[in-house]
This record gives sequence, structure tokens and C-alpha cells, in this order.
Amino acid sequence: MAKMPVSITVNGQRYEREVDPRLLLSDFIRHEIGLTGTHVGCENGACGVCAVLINGKTGLSCLAFAVQCDGDEIETIESLGTPSDLHPIQEAFWENHGLQCGFCTPAMVLTAHELLSRNASPSRAEIIEAIGGNLCRCTGYQTIVDSIEQAAEQMRAGKEEAA
Repeated sequence: MAKMPVSITVNGQRYEREVDPRLLLSDFIRHEIGLTGTHVGCENGACGVCAVLINGKTGLSCLAFAVQCDGDEIETIESLGTPSDLHPIQEAFWENHGLQCGFCTPAMVLTAHELLSRNASPSRAEIIEAIGGNLCRCTGYQTIVDSIEQAAEQMRAGKEEAA
């Protein structure tokens, strides 16, 4: 099968490749450009661990072909914070024990990031609905919801201080 050209911006950097038309976005991210924070679980869209932001909206990278994302902007967990300078969402997950094994964490954090970018003060019900497509087998979700609530508070406080 002939390869197809793609140009995808990931975390602000443009990547141009010739790829098999059947290459999944998750495999493009992990294997073509070497960002391993995007995890792969069920590979059929049921678990949500492969979630990334596609043009600012949460999307499942195991359900999208890389060629479908030609020209798109993708954001992965690597775009948020660093170990020495955590993003407020990452910090809140750490402080509230919103992760255990960490397998679902990148997708949960990115889902929370998208939610908080469009709703600075979500209710618990809105948080639960937002993360509903992300499965976690370890935490029982309570600490994840608590983490997102705290992150929302911290991010609102940060904006007030900046004003």
C-alpha cells in the first residue's frame, strides 16, 4: 500500500511524515515521533486511555488514523508541565492521590484540561460526565474528581492573581 504524506502539529511542533494510511494516530504519536505519554489500552475506543486533544477537543487516538489528522493540532500529556514545574492539574492529581498505577492518568489530565479550558467552575456532576469515557481500575474515581475540583480552584485563583 502506498504511503501518504501527513503534516500534524503535536505540542506546537510540526511533524511531516510519509505514513501507511492505516497508521493510527496513537501509533503516530508513540512510534513516529516518540512521545510515549499517550497510552494504548483496548484499541477500540472503550477505555479512553489514549485520549489526546485534537484541535482543543478530547479525542481518542486509537480511533483516528494519522492521515485523518493531517493539518490538525494535537496536544499530548507532554505539553503540560514538567517534573520540576507541574501544571496545576498535575499538581492537584499528585496532592489528592488522583492516580495510582498511572496508566489512565495522562488521559484523565488531558480530559480535565479540556473541561477546565471551557468551564472554569465545573460542578462535580460535570466533572464526572467529562471523565466518563476514561476508565480507571485503581482509584475508584473519588480522588480523580477531587483532583479536578482542586485544579479548577487553583487555576481560578491563578487567573485572579494575574489580573
